[in-house]
Amino acid sequence: MSLGYVQKLSFKEDVGTLGMSEIFDPPNVLQQKIEELASLIEESKHLVVFTGAGISTSCGIPDFRGPKGVWTLQNVDSIHLRSGIPREKLAELHGNSFMEICPSCGAEYLRDFEVETIGMKETPRRCSDIKCGAKLRDTVLDWEDALPRKEMNAASKHCRMADVVLCLGTSLQITPACNLPLKSLRGGGKIVIVNLQPTPKDKKAWLVVHGMVDQVMAGVMERLNCQISPYVRIDLFHVIFNQTHCIGERKYTKWSLRVISVHGEKAPLSFIKSVEISFPDRRELKVAVLQKQPFVLKREMLLRPLDILLKINLSDGCGCQFVNIDFPVNFEESSGCVNLDKDKVIQKLKDVTVQDQCCGKFSVIERKNVPGQKKELSTYAVVTNIVKYGAIAPIAKLSVVNTVAKRSKEKVDIRSDDCLMASCEGEGTMKKLRVQ
Repeated sequence: MSLGYVQKLSFKEDVGTLGMSEIFDPPNVLQQKIEELASLIEESKHLVVFTGAGISTSCGIPDFRGPKGVWTLQNVDSIHLRSGIPREKLAELHGNSFMEICPSCGAEYLRDFEVETIGMKETPRRCSDIKCGAKLRDTVLDWEDALPRKEMNAASKHCRMADVVLCLGTSLQITPACNLPLKSLRGGGKIVIVNLQPTPKDKKAWLVVHGMVDQVMAGVMERLNCQISPYVRIDLFHVIFNQTHCIGERKYTKWSLRVISVHGEKAPLSFIKSVEISFPDRRELKVAVLQKQPFVLKREMLLRPLDILLKINLSDGCGCQFVNIDFPVNFEESSGCVNLDKDKVIQKLKDVTVQDQCCGKFSVIERKNVPGQKKELSTYAVVTNIVKYGAIAPIAKLSVVNTVAKRSKEKVDIRSDDCLMASCEGEGTMKKLRVQ
């Protein structure tokens, strides 16, 4: 897939005369609307969810047009994929700041760090396919960039097929994306808008709900008897142990240990603050504290078995402070290869974490020796966070606050509001759509 896959159509803002005031439905009205929305979803045969930056605010990510909106932050934060929605169920119209794409073969790479560039520019990495090797590009659109044809076609197709298009937390002001929900009307579909501010499409909607997106959707899920699964975040990293060579008659050896990203040695490990390396069976050896990347320790010592303890100190925002990993080393024998099913290991970690309600659990996914070298590469998966959606306060007890704010006048370099679309087919579709 080359860059020619985009339409010759850039996105622009259709601001109109709408103000910035927020509207809250009275509690009894909001409850009625939630029940009506739940019924529409339950009866739906083809549901499309059209989301904007408003769904990110509950996660602490500022939106674009809200009273506390920030112009330079946008809804390209990858929370849809992190929630567990399959990639084939998403059309990321304005990109994903955690995604890189190969312009040659079309391979996508989801990262655990924000890609350094925007505007579909080249990044420092290359496609890992040995038959390709092309330079990767970011996927976030700038103002003048055209919408990707593949994503736009999928979005258009499912909107035409939809009997319900649910618009969540979007201003519906960015063309051409904002006009996609209207395609459902031709086939008798209904549009539902959940947003705290008026939108240009309100008059076309079957139902307009003025309420917090997470509160509304939690009410809908409860009405449908669907449990909101806890969000379990799992991050991966490599530990590379390299024995360089032996020296002297007493068989001294030089070795190094590296903790690196699975995305490459120069890629950031945003979830790791520091690494402490100690030697429980060799008290005379000092503890090494690696404060920043690259996390590398080099030593020279006698050639005999060694127990290494890795204390991985996790970054602020993670659900636990650190993880301890025993890393035994036998310089004269290999530790043996491990090659487990990655998906099964991750699912087991999630299940155990949800059961125990604590993070910090980890597992080895793979361990292999590099041919022709005394180098061992181990891949670890570690649970860095678990978030359970909290109890929702009864609607009648929620206070109603109306606020007004002026639009920011800062210069904007990039923006993306109506970013993603999830499509699910069949009855009970909301059971397939995780609300995180």
